[in-house]
Amino acid sequence: MSGAALEALSSAGIPFRVIRHGSVRSLAEAAAARGVAVGDVVKTIVVRRGERDFVFVLVPGDRVISWPKLRALLGVNRLSLPDANEARSATGYERGTVTPFGASTAWPVVADERVRGRTITLGAGRRDIAVAVDADAALRALDATVADLTEPERPR
Repeated sequence: MSGAALEALSSAGIPFRVIRHGSVRSLAEAAAARGVAVGDVVKTIVVRRGERDFVFVLVPGDRVISWPKLRALLGVNRLSLPDANEARSATGYERGTVTPFGASTAWPVVADERVRGRTITLGAGRRDIAVAVDADAALRALDATVADLTEPERPR
């Protein structure tokens, strides 16, 4: 199997396991399809810091970004989420498939500290696949800044 994300993982020397799954409509469905806990599905969120200036934020599936913590970490007063077209232009990936691996631009990566020390699953650039990787190896390869940047997801 090929693709920019898988090629980038291979080039970085990071062992990974490809997980093929069908269409999923929620994070819980993605976790079930991948055979992992919701917290082990790591969301890659594209955040805009400024004009054509983005950052990838890695967030465990059972948590959400704490905007005050992220703004403080990045030293900015304002952050926003790009629309789907802008996110695709910035990364080369469609929303829901975004990964920092193989993105069209190597934006900085920040990760919530709860990602460390376990095996996680990430999007792999296509809707029907994910990859399982050692989080610490992935964070090192991405030169990620790791900090407390999330809060528990509130029940809906």
